[in-house]
Amino acid sequence: MKRYSIFSLARNALGHHANWQAAWRSPEPAAEYDVVIVGGGGHGLATAYYLAKEHGVTNVAVLEKGWLGGGNTGRNTTVVRSNYLWDESSAFYDFSLRLYEGLSKDLNYNVMLSQRGLVMLFHTHHEEMMAQRLAEAMRLGGIDSEILSVSELKKLVPILDTGRDIRYPVRGAVLQRRGGTARHDAVAWGFARAADDRGVDIVQNCAVTGILREGGRVAGVETTRGTIRAKKVGIAVAGHSGVLAGMAGLRLPIESYPLQALVSEPVKPVLDVVINSGTVHVYVSQSDKGELVIGAARDSYNSYAQRGSFPIIEDQMAALVKLFPIFSRLKMMRQWAGIVDVAADASPIIGKTPVEGLYLNGGWGTGGFKATPGSGWCFAWTIAKDEPHDLNAAYTLDRFSSGALIDEHAASGVGH
Repeated sequence: MKRYSIFSLARNALGHHANWQAAWRSPEPAAEYDVVIVGGGGHGLATAYYLAKEHGVTNVAVLEKGWLGGGNTGRNTTVVRSNYLWDESSAFYDFSLRLYEGLSKDLNYNVMLSQRGLVMLFHTHHEEMMAQRLAEAMRLGGIDSEILSVSELKKLVPILDTGRDIRYPVRGAVLQRRGGTARHDAVAWGFARAADDRGVDIVQNCAVTGILREGGRVAGVETTRGTIRAKKVGIAVAGHSGVLAGMAGLRLPIESYPLQALVSEPVKPVLDVVINSGTVHVYVSQSDKGELVIGAARDSYNSYAQRGSFPIIEDQMAALVKLFPIFSRLKMMRQWAGIVDVAADASPIIGKTPVEGLYLNGGWGTGGFKATPGSGWCFAWTIAKDEPHDLNAAYTLDRFSSGALIDEHAASGVGH
């Protein structure tokens, strides 16, 4: 790899990166591929990477309607964790977290994983019982978890208001020390560069406008850059899963909503864990730049617009100040919304569709980013072998007809 001195880095930066090598190619789409992945976010790029690395399938194109990572991958709060209740969920998300733990080395790209610990507060007796159940379920699955008393929590997060005279007094918390954050765009860029190195074509500004079917099976896609034929097509477009599936004549059991987040002005380090409260509906961490990254419950209306409503912002600011009065004078710098597709049981869909050769990776709700490497690994297995791996066998479309749902609304962290 080409080396740069600090002076050459500064010179190239002032010259608009004129002499910097591109991290990945920008090829024209070929007429045909073995596999086309629709969606150039983290899940789509991870799928392409693991198809090439684990299964030797390199004649692959990733089609992105805009710029790489410009959808939900660039519009989330960067949290990674595996504190889920049901066996199927905890096994899958902990597999994904373990992939995260080795991802920088695997991709030869720093994804800035920070396992600073994730704290889920409980405020009521009912929540405390649920927290103890969750912690024990995690331990039975071999996943780290601890119950913190109020005094232990105060030592860990001194700026948290643990007084008894507030509206929702804190009774304790569940701590997963391996939880934390990762840099969202670095995850996308790392997977993109690694996939490109293995021969995958990444085609940006290429929107899919139709899915070709011949004799009951998929034959390719229509795009704004022409027809691209393919033996297999994988959909990994987050909140727009229903739109793409509709192009193939499928109606999915999901609904799409805006999920908002915002960041504050940067301040000195004051919060070195991720804090989440389901009762007052807010979660917050502090970025390496000093900004507070703040999220809350999703909006209650269906939409594909990447913007949200003011009442959600108002509610999450009120919740934040209830927990952390010290933040009351902070200025908010910017706000955004991603589009989340929520299945009836708040669990994902990773598997085959009724159309032969067409595969779906969607329904992630608010849990998409933390699942990125695990999702890509399992989706690649499913596409390559035309059958699910044990880790995603429970997440097929069949569960909505059999009734074998995996209800993870509570473990999603905030209200879906």
